[in-house]
Amino acid sequence: MDIDLVLAPVDGSDQSERAAEYAIAVAERYDADLHLLFVIDERLHQDIDSGDVSATAIAEEHQAFTESIRDRFRDAHDGVFETSSATAFSETRLMQTPGSVVLDVAEDLDSDFIVVPREEGSEEAVGRAAIYVIEYASQPVLTV
Repeated sequence: MDIDLVLAPVDGSDQSERAAEYAIAVAERYDADLHLLFVIDERLHQDIDSGDVSATAIAEEHQAFTESIRDRFRDAHDGVFETSSATAFSETRLMQTPGSVVLDVAEDLDSDFIVVPREEGSEEAVGRAAIYVIEYASQPVLTV
């Protein structure tokens, strides 16, 4: 198997942290780069827009999470580590779901492998995306 880029969609949950650790292991094993995609849940996005949640606080949490994963990646492997974020819902694109967001980014980045967290009954954006990603991804998917 030829893997040059591993995509790890995360949302800051414990499950996504564990998935990111697996993504690091896959990247190390295949001498691949890692792209961490922070998926912002539509409910969180609405709470930020309404002022119920501080955008600054969320940004700081996401930054701390990302830095932690980046440090672990650099300790394990010397590949390229990149990040991006995406909102898991769009009022103008009603078919946009957490799963479709992950697959759109996977296609845009030309990723070779996806590691996604999966927990039964999860309310987190990425956890809800796992089944969709498994069913429709054109690249191999590891769920943890």
